[in-house]
Amino acid sequence: MKRIASLLLTLAIVVPLTAQKDTIPETDILLETPDKTEVKIGQNEIFIIEDDGDTTRFQLGSKGMSIVETKDGYKIDIVEMDDKDNGKKNNKSDNRKKKFKPHYAGFEVGINNYLNPNYTLHSGSFMNLNTAKSWNFNLNFLEYGIGLGTSYAGLVTGLGFEWSNYVFDANNSIKEDANGDVISLIPPYTSITKSKLSMNYLTAPLLLEFQIPAGKKRIHISGGVIGGVKLASRTKVKYQDGGNKKDVSKDDFSLSPLRYGATFRIGYRALNIFANYYFTPLFGETPTPELHPFSIGLNLISF
Repeated sequence: MKRIASLLLTLAIVVPLTAQKDTIPETDILLETPDKTEVKIGQNEIFIIEDDGDTTRFQLGSKGMSIVETKDGYKIDIVEMDDKDNGKKNNKSDNRKKKFKPHYAGFEVGINNYLNPNYTLHSGSFMNLNTAKSWNFNLNFLEYGIGLGTSYAGLVTGLGFEWSNYVFDANNSIKEDANGDVISLIPPYTSITKSKLSMNYLTAPLLLEFQIPAGKKRIHISGGVIGGVKLASRTKVKYQDGGNKKDVSKDDFSLSPLRYGATFRIGYRALNIFANYYFTPLFGETPTPELHPFSIGLNLISF
């Protein structure tokens, strides 16, 4: 592009961005070569223009724009520019702290089980699980981080959806009795292939996260509390009766409508592990049985 076009575009961008109270700040040309021009605006801002033939780049602070001349016309992109420019930094970039980036949003897969009140793994009742088939899925679609004066520590919150499946080890399901207690239900089918309890919760955490430099990446460790609001629950029994059939029952099953617990997360690069334990019993509306759910798994996709 022509140098005159670049300078005109410079004025069109710089004047609206930097003018205050109808006063245009003083400018000073620091560098001018056939490929690059640096203009100082006011006290600290430096406006940079680079022209390498088909592409012209403009940078003001950490914001920039590139204009690429193609055979079909011009392509304009607004981009985040690097703070560094050929080994040099402007004064404003030197004083800017890196932003704290949390690690909560993503898609997680794990396994479910529950503990007795004395923190032992539950066994010996109709609530026994096939843990290998009791899957937990979390879609954490929203995260928000607040840095604590540094990019290495901060508070994290967000929102997510949790899908939990509890596959029973025996050929039974569950139901509520007249007192609201959860008891065993023996389905009237002889060839049961799978019986499970499923539930969905809307979740929100409050975490304290620390990040430890490890090469170009960081190890992140966080822990805190997590709460949930129940959205739906059901049981499903799959069986054979002249073909594959299923019996679905949607009910409350005395499950906790609100629950809270502890959560812990640790990760580095592609390996990210989470663990949740709920202080609120699984069946919060009845004392029988008292089981506290937990889940352990991996974050497969980070957002």
